[in-house]
Amino acid sequence: MKNTLQKTITITLKKAIHRKKICLIVIFPYNDILISKIKQLKGYAWSQTRKGWYTNYSIEAINIIKQVFKNDAKVRLDSSIYKTFSIRPERKQRNISEGNKEIIRQYVKYLKGKCYSESTIKTYFTFVADFFNYIQNTPLETLTNRTVEKFIEDVFVPRKYSVSTHRQFISAIKLFKAFYPACKIDEIQLKRPKKSKILPIVLSKEEIIDLLRYTRNLKHRAALAMIYSAGLRISELLNLQLKHIDIDRRQIIVKNSKGRRDRNIILAQSFIPLMLNYVTSYNPKIYFIEGKPYQKYSAESVRGFLKRSCIMAGINKRVTPHTLRHSYATHLLENGIDLRYIQELLGHAKPETTMIYTHVSKKDLLKIESPLDLAVQKLSKTEKSSNNLRLSDNY
Repeated sequence: MKNTLQKTITITLKKAIHRKKICLIVIFPYNDILISKIKQLKGYAWSQTRKGWYTNYSIEAINIIKQVFKNDAKVRLDSSIYKTFSIRPERKQRNISEGNKEIIRQYVKYLKGKCYSESTIKTYFTFVADFFNYIQNTPLETLTNRTVEKFIEDVFVPRKYSVSTHRQFISAIKLFKAFYPACKIDEIQLKRPKKSKILPIVLSKEEIIDLLRYTRNLKHRAALAMIYSAGLRISELLNLQLKHIDIDRRQIIVKNSKGRRDRNIILAQSFIPLMLNYVTSYNPKIYFIEGKPYQKYSAESVRGFLKRSCIMAGINKRVTPHTLRHSYATHLLENGIDLRYIQELLGHAKPETTMIYTHVSKKDLLKIESPLDLAVQKLSKTEKSSNNLRLSDNY
């Protein structure tokens, strides 16, 4: 008799960097038989953070799993199996003189005085510290644009940093020039590379519903539903307080978001029962979603349970919390909401930022007929074609 487990349980195999190694992650719902079998395999250990069993990645390891569990469950390969992973070498301790360390401290103080956000200050501090580590004992007064370019060539290019990281570094150096005008860097001639025009990944409405259905934990489901239904950034979700949710007026007030702006968002009617169920069950004290009482939830935890829910829902796209925000904006546009309103709901300072969703919306694209469709329709109407022409037929 065939094992009945095979019909009900799916084992997902993923490739990921874990504990600074490229690992094969084996994920499946709790089951005593499967756990007993995987414990007998050599080199496997349980990962609490990955919520699965892991070993060193190899094609042989994949084949062994397929063979061992072929009669117990369906084995599914995640899209990550086909990706190429590289492990960055460990960052060496910076070698910066005491004098330059003091200048970096003053630079950070300068940024705080300019009211930059905590994350921006941390990012700019890292860039300038790496830059100082590169120039070593070179007098700061002799620094030029060429020094900056050489740093990018010798450090950024080998590390394969993205264009957005490159742009952030140039911004950090421009601010350093304003803070330390004695150096010879010309901030006007220092150009940022052009932004990459990468279209955002968007989930369909059906995929959103599947994602929420497969998120079994009530707190996790409430968090993901809140991000999508209100189009929140992950930082806005983590900082959202219960007192800023007005059920009677069906309104959410997002306080001090990106660019130090407040904005009002509609509270989805269908989300209210889920929210009340979650609040009653978990009894958060201050924030909408809390790790420990009175403390903010961590962004890493949100990303972690979102990934697990995507696996359970069979969604193979690369999904992050921001993907839900992209999906919210795209679905609003497809529902006929004006771009100006979407800009306000998302909290974008410039309409150009919101315009990207016109490229991923399928509302108008579906109205355009492909030349292939038109050609087939025309041939189908000719006297020679008595039947409908189908390209799938054998010729």
